[in-house]
Amino acid sequence: MVGRQVILINKPLDLQELYQIMAQRWNKDEYNDFFIGKPTKYSVEQYILLPASSRFMVIAFPRKAGSFFSRKNKVVLSVCENSEGVQARLLSAIPTQSLFFGVWQLSKNMSVEKERKGPAEDALQKYTEYMRSILTNEGLTT
Repeated sequence: MVGRQVILINKPLDLQELYQIMAQRWNKDEYNDFFIGKPTKYSVEQYILLPASSRFMVIAFPRKAGSFFSRKNKVVLSVCENSEGVQARLLSAIPTQSLFFGVWQLSKNMSVEKERKGPAEDALQKYTEYMRSILTNEGLTT
């Protein structure tokens, strides 16, 4: 289980720029809708939030090169636990015909650890592959 994926990009992006790229290219029927928000009420930053399972979401965010923690421009996708307020909005982002809807329903009966290592990690891997293809098509990957 990784829980975090990094896609190196060749120019800095801010959250709104990443959101605009996703808004233009993202297949919401197959990969679900997304929105900008805070995963918990205590979060300092906002992220792009994607549904993963009943208790977990995937957050996506860009990081610019130049800081101690970010030496290269990148887009990070990571598994994050839902807060109750965000959970309802994430559920509404999943079309009922989506592959993820069945996973969401099944994950309600799993232990938290199995859900994090199973369906949430699988969603992270699928979102990362798709995000990488979008960024590559935009000419942004290194």
